[in-house]
Amino acid sequence: MPKDAVRILVTGAAGQIGYALAPMIARGIMLGPDQPVILHLLDIQPVAESLKGVRMELIDAAFPLLQGILATTDVNEACKGVNIAVMVGGFPCKEGMERRDVMHKNVPIFKAQASALEQHAAPDCKILVVANPANTNALILKEFAPSIPVKNITCLTRLDHNRALSHISERLNVDVRDVKNVIIWGNHSSTQYPDANYAIATTDIGEKSVRELVADDHWIDYEYINSVRERGAEIIKARKLSSALSAASAACDHVHDWIIGTAKGTWVSMGVYSDGSYGIQPDIIYSFPVTCQKGEWSIVQGLKINEFSREKMDTSMKELTREESLAYSCLNQT
Repeated sequence: MPKDAVRILVTGAAGQIGYALAPMIARGIMLGPDQPVILHLLDIQPVAESLKGVRMELIDAAFPLLQGILATTDVNEACKGVNIAVMVGGFPCKEGMERRDVMHKNVPIFKAQASALEQHAAPDCKILVVANPANTNALILKEFAPSIPVKNITCLTRLDHNRALSHISERLNVDVRDVKNVIIWGNHSSTQYPDANYAIATTDIGEKSVRELVADDHWIDYEYINSVRERGAEIIKARKLSSALSAASAACDHVHDWIIGTAKGTWVSMGVYSDGSYGIQPDIIYSFPVTCQKGEWSIVQGLKINEFSREKMDTSMKELTREESLAYSCLNQT
């Protein structure tokens, strides 16, 4: 039987990430090759003509799975009936701005978008926040969309997860598909902790620990962590623009695994609402290793955390609690 079309909202759709993401969704990369989609594209009035151009290109691409396109600058119209919302649009951090300045700009944006989702989205709508600071923007969104289950509100750390896989793949000279179970703990920021302690690579002699295969603790504990953390800055230096293609691909990976499910014996990293697992403060959006099945994520339990990891996980948690306080102080001023 033909499937009903899924309505997918992309905010900031005329921007770089949105422009890369929309055709990936329309081609079936996010939800599979047999799932029809209807795209809801939202952006701000100053880029309305550019948004119109994105719509025209999507039409001209003649994607078989794309059953409709709504391109609008009206947030309420954009959110009507959406099943999945990918929140890409936000105020970017500009030179000379502090995190507090970015928060002040993003709080009213996410407050308005959350209110529109609360009123108009499908009851089971799943939300992925991409716009930075992603973890805290997701927390703001949760505050103003109280009827949306907290398990349906997540943020993107899959880009960091994918970077972590690729760095190990290059180091070991194996296909990236043969590396699994890296972890990104914490905030999507410079305090994130890319953890390779449970990572596994498949070689000619079977599955082996990445730490054992690399045989260089300094690389695992320092060079690898820093290279994953700094990759975004390296891309900005090279392109003079932030990551777009890789961010769009990671957003597809995140939603795909959330909806379709993770492979047996494999976990991925998602920014999710903390339940206190691993001693992380409840009620913040924190990146954990998760498995997914039937549209639900579950935090991987029972991993042993050494002292080195504990310190890094706690550092990122403390940053997130500071951001939470800052976000709520901004809310009180709006």
